[in-house]
Amino acid sequence: MTITIELDDDTDRRLAELAARTGRGKAEHAAEILKYGMDEVEDYYDALDVSERVRSGDERVYSAEEVRRELGLED
Repeated sequence: MTITIELDDDTDRRLAELAARTGRGKAEHAAEILKYGMDEVEDYYDALDVSERVRSGDERVYSAEEVRRELGLED
């Protein structure tokens, strides 16, 4: 799949420097960054979803004391 993106000057410069340093193309690095950065972005949005459920009361929150007691780790 081919996509076209517009980069700000700083990101473009950093990508060009990385390509020059490694001898690989900017497109190769951009694809790699997207591939491995996707997990980070997905995690961010998952955290936002959980946070919203906590705020709305739809997600149960446990204190550290409750977790220790449930796991039998009380001192």
